[in-house]
Amino acid sequence: MSTDVFFPEVCVVRVHWKYAAASVAVALIAALSGCAPDPEAVPAEPVVETSVAVASTPPATSTPTPSPTPSAAESVTATPDATETPTPTPTSAALLKEGDDSDEVRELQHRLLQLQWYEGDITSTFDEKTRLAVEGFQTKRGFNATGEVDQETWDKLVDMTRQPTDDEMHNILRAGPALFRKGDSGDEVKDIQARLKQIAWFSGDITGNYGDVTVEAVKGFQKKRGIPVTGEVDQRTLDRLVAMTRTPTTDELNNVVPTASSTSMTLDDRCLSGRVICISKAQRKLAWVVDGKISMVVDVRFGSELTPTRNGVFSVNWKSRDHVSSLYHTSMPYALFFSGGQAVHYSSDFAARGYNGASHGCVNVRDKAAVAKLFDLAQVGDKVVVYTG
Repeated sequence: MSTDVFFPEVCVVRVHWKYAAASVAVALIAALSGCAPDPEAVPAEPVVETSVAVASTPPATSTPTPSPTPSAAESVTATPDATETPTPTPTSAALLKEGDDSDEVRELQHRLLQLQWYEGDITSTFDEKTRLAVEGFQTKRGFNATGEVDQETWDKLVDMTRQPTDDEMHNILRAGPALFRKGDSGDEVKDIQARLKQIAWFSGDITGNYGDVTVEAVKGFQKKRGIPVTGEVDQRTLDRLVAMTRTPTTDELNNVVPTASSTSMTLDDRCLSGRVICISKAQRKLAWVVDGKISMVVDVRFGSELTPTRNGVFSVNWKSRDHVSSLYHTSMPYALFFSGGQAVHYSSDFAARGYNGASHGCVNVRDKAAVAKLFDLAQVGDKVVVYTG
């Protein structure tokens, strides 16, 4: 509020009042200028500004003056500056990172080992190999691939694995009691020999006699899997062998050579015309088919539940003989890409571990000679059919 106070032939004093004490100051100003304030001009509500204006002649009438613009102190509001940049939400702090050395790193490495992201001896050092394993694990789950273990990464890893034993974290291998050893015989030995033969650790006829050939085959299998190398089959060895293989057929157990009919497969109707790579998930087979005639059948392996191989009708988009995955940094020889990054290709892991593992969505072939032949036969544009039957 403001009030114009007039004194004849002298001055006009405009007074803005805020507190009662301000009247003293105004009175002093008016006295020095030869004027006196009008007591009726005191506003009912206090305001901020106090000003004095001097005029030589009073106007004929008094015109109300608009309320002044609020001062800087009164202009402060809760509205942020339009140019202000929001502060990014910080990411979770690293629980474990490269350069750390602790028992927690041992646990991390073994949990990654359980998921086949880490290989080799367990150490207490968070080195480059550990960082790359963490990056792979994070990438596959859609996490920020920093290579550092934050709370989200650790919680997911713990949820997917078991607590490793102290022996496991210190690379101590202890053999269990022997279930089968040299000198044993019977159908159980036949089963072991046939399973070892499926993954190329046993050669020759299935005999059912646990002799030197079987001992060496078991030792080789144990050494490759980090199991105590005894040449005897304990529970750990048997469980791993069964997990990596299928139940042997009667023909396999009795050295019956497969006939042509046993290597055939049931084709989807979409595979009956043209040049087709026909892939059955239920039969775990791939066939090269030309105008409905099968000329090749091979065993195949698919992606896991988290990274499934897509079903449908596709075509060979491009070929790469010596391909290396840019995402997983693994070799993919004789790759025939048919759906984005999914391809038919040779897998040394499938050849060594069988169905115990899974791909990241690709169709793995364990017969290297066969997939090399398929690579030469198939052309860009050939049909690829993936089905569940």
